[in-house]
Formats: sequence, structure tokens, C-alpha cells
Amino acid sequence: MDILKEDTIAAITTPFGTGGTGKIRISGPGAFQIGDKIFKSINKNKKISEQKTYTAHYGYIYDPETAKEVDEVIAIMMRKPHSFTGEDVLEIDCHGGMTPLRAVLDIVLANGGRIAEPGEFSQRAFLNGRLDLAQAEAIIDIINSKTEKSLDLALNQLNGKLSTKIDQIKENAVELLAHLEAAIDYPEDEIAGFSAAELGDKFLQIKLELEKLISSSQQGKIYKEGLKTVIVGKPNVGKSSLLNYFLEEKRAIVTDIPGTTRDVIEEYVNLKGIPLKIIDTAGIRETADEVEKIGVERTRNLAEKADLILFMVDLNQGITTEDREIYQLIKDKPVIVIANKTDLEFKNTRQEILTEFRDHPLLWISLLKEEGLIELKDSILSEILAEKIDLDSETIITKTRHKDALKSALSAIEKVIVSHETGMPYDFLTIDLKDCLNSLGKITGETVADDILDRIFSEFCLGK
Repeated sequence: MDILKEDTIAAITTPFGTGGTGKIRISGPGAFQIGDKIFKSINKNKKISEQKTYTAHYGYIYDPETAKEVDEVIAIMMRKPHSFTGEDVLEIDCHGGMTPLRAVLDIVLANGGRIAEPGEFSQRAFLNGRLDLAQAEAIIDIINSKTEKSLDLALNQLNGKLSTKIDQIKENAVELLAHLEAAIDYPEDEIAGFSAAELGDKFLQIKLELEKLISSSQQGKIYKEGLKTVIVGKPNVGKSSLLNYFLEEKRAIVTDIPGTTRDVIEEYVNLKGIPLKIIDTAGIRETADEVEKIGVERTRNLAEKADLILFMVDLNQGITTEDREIYQLIKDKPVIVIANKTDLEFKNTRQEILTEFRDHPLLWISLLKEEGLIELKDSILSEILAEKIDLDSETIITKTRHKDALKSALSAIEKVIVSHETGMPYDFLTIDLKDCLNSLGKITGETVADDILDRIFSEFCLGK
């Protein structure tokens, strides 16, 4: 993304579709001049460029060429640097249909604006010092958050919780670097500061802090992306009924006819703050139906990539050859075996079933009677999340880019520790300590390359 800070950008910032209102954002040095050209206040003599910051003005957008009024609007102005982008910003609240929004945007573009690229408003906020890079990245996580907990974590990052933690580690590293460089520059003088043992302790403390952050990345992945939880089993064991239970609605069709579900159905559910991506799959069986065959093959592929498999068997039908074949395909994955239809007669004894699936947790449920389902939810959390999720933690790594930068910083500080313990000259320690600082700077954007910035902000939606 090639940002020219002297130009003025504009975009529709509300979702496509029909609604009560829609918004167009204009940002840059020409924002208010564009407003003067296209905004006609109820007070005919009012000019946008002459108004106070943080004020709203009622009027009309009109086409200067034809003098035709296009929409009735509220124009809201924010003078730099006290705006989201740090530039002069004019936001136009229009009626929410796409026709008036496009018409107003076309007039803005014809009178000095250019269409913003994806993420360009946020990138300008970063370049103008309104946000650091970690905070800017949190914006897209807020938009994409799937549970209240994932939203909380994204807001914490936007509010600077992660950045503050990174800055604390950097401050400690900079203090140590200053001591080492002073000792190098003035070897003949007695440099007040840290003893060798104290240096070692402080290097170790940085290492421990980095390890703690890296270890939180598994939590972050779960909060951000959810657990891919696949329901598998032969046809007609209750897979679609289980999905409907989790969703609390009849999302999947349920019949007594085997093979009703021919394609996968994916939905997110909130399980105690953890987003679960629940996937109902086609029953695995031999079939001559070409469409059903495709569904069965997709089921096999999804099971291979799943974070957790819910393997369902029918107690009334008993454990069959098909059940055993499916179990062989998935037994090396994280699996919870669900024995359904406890309300009906068992074909096998409980002990036989427990012995059959002894290598994995097994739960007894009745979807018809809604028995054992609370225990199933608890078992899902304990199976995958056991001692991995700290629901009260605020500093959790949610992005692969941050994790990679922390791992690079950790590798560098480990080299510092080895050099210190083996009595290497301070020059060697400062090289690796600077590498550590450089890696940490990539998280907040102090040392990140332009091409990385372009890639980060290109993932944002248009208008943000």
C-alpha cells in the first residue's frame, strides 16, 4: 500500500445492505474543503471548514455541477490530531441504502477525494502515531470476535495491554544494553550498575517473560479462531440433532433416513467464552450415491484436521463394523466418544462399550431426553482446554506474527545468556540483545518493514 499522506481518502465504512443510516468517512488535508464544496447546511452560509471540532451539522449533500440534492445528512467534523487517523476527518451520516451512499461517495471522489484502500484509515492512524501496530491489528480482531471473551482480549490489545507488556520488557533490555555499552566504552572505569550475578538474573527474567507470552499463544489461537470440533459417526446416530442442541435451533435437517446430511454444516457456538466451530458431517458409510460419496470424503478430510472429534455411536443399534472402522480412522486424534440414545434398549452392555473405546473419554447421553448434555459440554472443555486457558488473563498472544517475533526475541536472549555464562566479551552480548529488541519492536511497529505493514493492513476491510 503506497500511502500519500498529502492526499485525501474516502470510503463507505458501514456494511453493504439496507439500514437506517450509513456512513462515509473522509480523511486527509482536503477533507473540510471537500465538505465546503458538497455540503449545504440548513443555515445556507455555514461552511464546514469554519466550524469547531467535534461538532455535527444537519443539511444536504448536493452535486456542485448540477446543484442537485442527493441526500439529507448529518456531517460530523474532527480536526487533527484528535481524530482516529490523526488527520482532519469528515464523516457523513447518510440514509442507509446503498444507492444514496454510492451517490454521495461518487460526489466526494469527484471533488478531491480518492477511494481508500483496505485498512488505509487504520494505517494512517498508525503512521500518525495514534496507535502502535499491535493496537491497530486489534481493530480487525474486534470486528471478527466471536465471543465476549475474544472481544475482551481484542479490546485489551487495542487499549495497549500487550504494547505495555512489550514496552516493559524492552525497557529492561535497554537498561541492560546501556550498562553493557558503558562498560565497553569505558573499560578502565568502574561502571556503577549490576554485578555479574545480577546481570544473569535480569537476562533470565526477560527470558521467562518472553516464554510466558509465547505459551499464551495457544490460548490466543483458541479465543481468536475457535476449536474446530467435528461430529462424526455412521448415518442416523444423532449427529445433526447434536448440532441443533448446541445451536439451540433446528439448523440441520433431522430424519430417520440414513444419508440425510450430505454436506458439512459449520456454525460457531459460545462455550463458556470459547468459540467452538461445530461441524456436522455426512455419516461415514459405503454408498453408491455420488453426492453422498463427496460428503463422506469431506468428512474424512475434516476429521483429519480437527482439533476435537465428537464420535457418536447408537446404543440401540449397538457397536457395528462401521463404528469400528470409523474409530480406527480417528483414534489417534483428540476424541470424545458419545454413546447416544440411553433412553432406549442397549444392544451392548455398558462394560462392552467402555472396553471398546477405553482409550478415550466416553459420555452417555440421550438427545431425545436431553440427558448428559451438560456433562458433554464440560467434557469438551476439559479434554482440549485442560490447564491451557486462563480465562482471567489479559495479555494473551492472538497473532502468529506476534508469536514469531517473540520466538525470535527469545532465541536472541538465550544467546545472550549463553554468552554471559561462558564469559564472552560484552560485545557479543550487545549484538544479541539488540536483536532481541529489534524483534520486540516488530510487534509494536517500531522496526517492522514496509512490506509487512502493507500485508497487515491489506487484511482489513474497506473503510477501516
